[in-house]
Amino acid sequence: MLVTTSYVVFETTSVVQHRIGLEAVRVLSDALLPLIDVAYVDADLHAAALSNLLVANRRELSLVDCCSFEYMRRNRIFTVFAYDKHFAEQGFECCDV
Repeated sequence: MLVTTSYVVFETTSVVQHRIGLEAVRVLSDALLPLIDVAYVDADLHAAALSNLLVANRRELSLVDCCSFEYMRRNRIFTVFAYDKHFAEQGFECCDV
């Protein structure tokens, strides 16, 4: 099963719209997102991620990344499909296709 957070969907949608356009957003929304379980970020998860971001004190680390880390830890998810080095730094196993 593939899972992501609503923050990742938001960030991905913004990047796709900016770089490719709205038709690509439509394809993302209609063809890809139905295949993924989207976990919506609540106030508690957001607060924990923001706290972790501020404690880390690293400019290049994002709130979206910290939210993903926190969600994965809470749900015992250890493998991630990502090219972002921050996931490996946090101890997650990164895989790609």
